[in-house]
Amino acid sequence: LATLKLLNRLSVIFIDRGPGLNVIISRVKTHTKCRLCPQGSLPFSQFEAAGTRHAPDAGTEDKPRLRAIDLARKIKQQRTETRAQAPPVSAQQKRVMELKRFSQQLQNVHPNVLAKHLRRSVLYQDKDVVIINKPYGVPVRDDSGATSISSVLPVLSKLMDGVKVKSDSQLLPCLSLDKETTGALLLARTEEALEKILNQHRNNQVRRTYWVITVGVPVPSEGLIDIPIIEREVTGPQPHFKMALSPLFRMNDTGDSVIKVRAHRQAQSAATKYRVLDSSSGCSLVELQPLSGVKHQMRVHLAFALACPILGDHKYSHWSKLAPQKLPERVLGRLGLEQSKIRYLPLHLHARQLTLPGTSQNDINVSSPLPKYFSQTLSQLHLKFPDEKEE
Repeated sequence: LATLKLLNRLSVIFIDRGPGLNVIISRVKTHTKCRLCPQGSLPFSQFEAAGTRHAPDAGTEDKPRLRAIDLARKIKQQRTETRAQAPPVSAQQKRVMELKRFSQQLQNVHPNVLAKHLRRSVLYQDKDVVIINKPYGVPVRDDSGATSISSVLPVLSKLMDGVKVKSDSQLLPCLSLDKETTGALLLARTEEALEKILNQHRNNQVRRTYWVITVGVPVPSEGLIDIPIIEREVTGPQPHFKMALSPLFRMNDTGDSVIKVRAHRQAQSAATKYRVLDSSSGCSLVELQPLSGVKHQMRVHLAFALACPILGDHKYSHWSKLAPQKLPERVLGRLGLEQSKIRYLPLHLHARQLTLPGTSQNDINVSSPLPKYFSQTLSQLHLKFPDEKEE
């Protein structure tokens, strides 16, 4: 009874302090029972702790706590409502978004992510060489310190040998590819293998075949382009350097014959075999075989010698300026693009096949699958492979 009187007295004191505590005390008395007191009460220490804990929220009702799962569901619902309210994306906008996402796919990624991707893209390997399917937009070498294929080769070598296996093997790039070029990239596992491959390449024993999509149809449909190439400076509002043709012959003044001119000292001999595989919609699927290794050789020969630049080659589609490639309306319609968005179109240059002498009697012959954007463009332009045309 003494305890009850004391609690009743305390309750009067708390009630006088504010109406909020009256609610708290009532709830405590309703849900709490004491074995010694049939009227129900709360021990003094617990009552005092409860009053102190709820005192800052005096004058307000108890609010349920917001759980993390409830917050996640709310955000997900808001995103769903936003998507539902957003206007539908056209096929053209979707295509541009895919090209933008593709061009940034493996750029500025963590080296381990790139190494794992290259491990899954291995096309051939033995004790001397490894051939991988190089992705778009990743340079083979980069002196600026950015992520490149050369920078992740130690990690790739470790993944191929096994993380738990101690090995001194290494991977060395042999025949490099441009940043925008996709396809078969040859790597050597030892210094001896590297030197051997370079000697084979100098003796034209290594055969590389490329597939490109050109804007225009080369005439004649098959031939050899044998024109030296030199690097020149382009003056104007945007000064820059480009590889250009340095022919050994030119037309005479009357225009009825050609005369030989003096070769430039810095010009490099360059020869490229080409063959048109299919043509449609003002574009062509062309097979190329470079017989030399001059920088941007195939791009320059196609753009300036045959007047059929490679689709997506924004550098060599113009000579006097730096601007996105200008495409005919018919080609834009087939690709589902506008000229203002053509800068997102990637270069359609793919290292399709690589053949080199093997250690045994059989040569190493590896074909690289086409990237997704290349196959989509072929379908949109109604271009077919040679075997599909025969069927």
